[in-house]
Amino acid sequence: MAKTDKPAKAKKEGRLKQLAATYSMTREHDPRIGITLAAIFVVSAGIVFGILLAVIYFGRRAQKAMYAQIEGRPGAAAAALGMLRRGWQVDPAIAFNRNQDIVHRVVGPPGIVLIGEGNPNRLRSLLAGERRKHERVASETTIHELIAGDGEGAVPIPRLAKHVGKMKKTLKPADMTDVLARLRALDANRSNVPIPKGPVPTNMKGARQHMRGR
Repeated sequence: MAKTDKPAKAKKEGRLKQLAATYSMTREHDPRIGITLAAIFVVSAGIVFGILLAVIYFGRRAQKAMYAQIEGRPGAAAAALGMLRRGWQVDPAIAFNRNQDIVHRVVGPPGIVLIGEGNPNRLRSLLAGERRKHERVASETTIHELIAGDGEGAVPIPRLAKHVGKMKKTLKPADMTDVLARLRALDANRSNVPIPKGPVPTNMKGARQHMRGR
């Protein structure tokens, strides 16, 4: 019986560590988060309702702190896309140039979404090149192009996952396996070059889980 309980105990401890890391990150950007959560709990009518309100508020503040943490960093768009729910495949930095303009890829219900991050003028040619490569291996799949950022026509990082998630569905789940297999063959011919200027923050997964109430 003791052996059976160990995985569950380890999983619970892992969730507690993720919650602690998310709270610490949020407190850096919102020092009064602890007082506010306590106040919400105290003034709420009922323990269960109070906990629910506190969780919702904490999730929103954690999300805001998360985006503040990654803003302006290479790969921020890929980190934001990690907020997508199950049924999506996110491949960060499938292509980039020496100026550190990056193209990420998402495969999901809308088809293939190529997302550029960097200078819009330079990204046009980079995205066009990636579109041609993807059309050669997945010509029957809808391919979209987006630019993430604050410029005209771009999708802001905090709204990126929601924007992609609302795109029109064109790819059936049954066909997604075949598309991913074709893309793996395409990626096999790429050079394995890491994202420039260091990695994206690693505590995104914990923040995402707590924002969804998991």
